[in-house]
Amino acid sequence: MVFDPESFYLGFDTSGSTGSVAVAQGADVLARATLGESREHASTLVPAIAGVLEEAGIDRGEVSGVVVGEGPGSFTGVRVAAATAKGLAHALDCPIWAISSLVAAALSVEGSGIRYMLFDARGDRVYGACYGIGGIGVETIVPPHGGALRDVLDGAMPPGAVFFGEGAGRHRHAIEGAGFPVAAGPVPQPSADGLFRYLALHPDASPVEAVALWEPRYIREWQPDKAWSA
Repeated sequence: MVFDPESFYLGFDTSGSTGSVAVAQGADVLARATLGESREHASTLVPAIAGVLEEAGIDRGEVSGVVVGEGPGSFTGVRVAAATAKGLAHALDCPIWAISSLVAAALSVEGSGIRYMLFDARGDRVYGACYGIGGIGVETIVPPHGGALRDVLDGAMPPGAVFFGEGAGRHRHAIEGAGFPVAAGPVPQPSADGLFRYLALHPDASPVEAVALWEPRYIREWQPDKAWSA
């Protein structure tokens, strides 16, 4: 099964401090909503889904698939999104596309370039990944990883990389002190728009094979010597 630009999809991500919900025809977003306090995502996600469907004038039975941010991020938030996606897929008899929340955040920013996304994992810990964003696709340069910020800064850095995300904002002083740029402007969050943009660039991405067995992505400790090589 491939992502169909003429079909209707639900997308959502609750891995970060704010959540995002949208309904789209292909990657063309028809209605969207933002969820506030992360601790309230469990109670606000389903009503927000109902709200965007109503705003777009789409019946649940018209939904052809669910696109969900698979993490990393808040343990509770990632679990909420995964459980909701599974429930919808079962109720609607439709597939799930699970997309990294890190790439969803990278694609929430317009334009192209080498984007090193960092999510704050508290203390000196981060979740990160580096992507090359172009007009015809997304290249994963450094795959999703977790660990100490120092591991990232001491590792081989892709040329031209600019740091984005809440983790980059929180650790701006350390990152810039190590000689690497941090993007100015609003801090990008994982968004349903970013999920849809990824599938628009990669319409042949495969949905989850066994929905009942699928689990969101929990990141292991990063091994910087294996993450990227020139």
